[in-house]
Amino acid sequence: MTKTAKHSAFISAGIAGMLGMLVTACNQQQVTASVTDKPKIDSVKVFVLTVDSAKKSIMLPGELIAFEHAEVRSKIQGYVRRLSADIGSRVSRGQVLALIDAPEINTRLLELNEKIKAADARYRSSKDYYDRLSLASHSDGVIAPLELQKARNQLLADSSEHNAAMLAARSYRQVGNYLAVVAPYSGIITKRNIVEGSFVGNPSDKPLFELENNTTLRLQVAVPEIYTNAVLLNNTGDLTTRSMPDKKIKAALVRKSGSIATETRSEVWEFAVPNPAGELRAGSYADVKLVFARKGVSLIVPVSAIVTTQERKFVIRASGGATQWVDVRTGFNLGDRQEIFGELSPGDTVVTKPTEELKAGTKIAIKL
Repeated sequence: MTKTAKHSAFISAGIAGMLGMLVTACNQQQVTASVTDKPKIDSVKVFVLTVDSAKKSIMLPGELIAFEHAEVRSKIQGYVRRLSADIGSRVSRGQVLALIDAPEINTRLLELNEKIKAADARYRSSKDYYDRLSLASHSDGVIAPLELQKARNQLLADSSEHNAAMLAARSYRQVGNYLAVVAPYSGIITKRNIVEGSFVGNPSDKPLFELENNTTLRLQVAVPEIYTNAVLLNNTGDLTTRSMPDKKIKAALVRKSGSIATETRSEVWEFAVPNPAGELRAGSYADVKLVFARKGVSLIVPVSAIVTTQERKFVIRASGGATQWVDVRTGFNLGDRQEIFGELSPGDTVVTKPTEELKAGTKIAIKL
């Protein structure tokens, strides 16, 4: 074979090899294209939904107020003659706190007593006259019936006048009792606004004293609306105050306001705090620890399982190898877990970390 023929044969063999490589590459591309045309199924991490008891411990601010608080005022006008109590004084029910001097009351009482005597004399005279006429009327023609009736009417009038005078005197004697200002209940005097010689009795004046009963204090706590229908564990709370930060004090729940305040979206709960030694002060602020629990069991999921958008809150449930969006309402926030309510049941499979991009109806592979 000549040199030229050999060269031509070599070129032909090279061209054939290149054509073979092109055919092989095209076949591989067709196979790759057929593989990529199949839908891709994502693997998603999920968990099985279970029920649990939802308990939440929170710290709320509270205010201590006196069990009883009274502004003691004078019921009559006069001048303070003597003071028997001062700020910080512990007093008993009925104890005299101050004496009021009002001489016109004594003068008025003397006047009423004299009126009683005059009315009594008229009554006795009318009664004696009527008795005489009544006795004489037993004989026919001695006393005219009209005269007897007139005497009887005078007797009734004088009797009523006598009773009215006695009632007026009794009423004014009661007013005289108001000269002594007494404590309405046992407690401690927290304010005194008068001195000896002060004129008292005007409705616009400050009270003479302010009295508080602090043997038991009321603790008022504004409980957020989300907890108002929950069960308070042991029906008690633990409180601390700024004056005694190292001491925890038990407070028992005694009453609820029964209404949600529109300004704060909360309900006022009132606790009773024993204070026999008087260590706590009315008007103090307190930090109150309350532990709430649901009456039954709840569905609880990781916080990451809830998707929140401007329109809704939902979780993604995996059912039949596809996703479903389920709207939920949230309850207690338990830190890294969240109580939820919705069309869900224990045993449902829920996506652990869903996103909005994981649309409803998407085929997924479950990864527990």
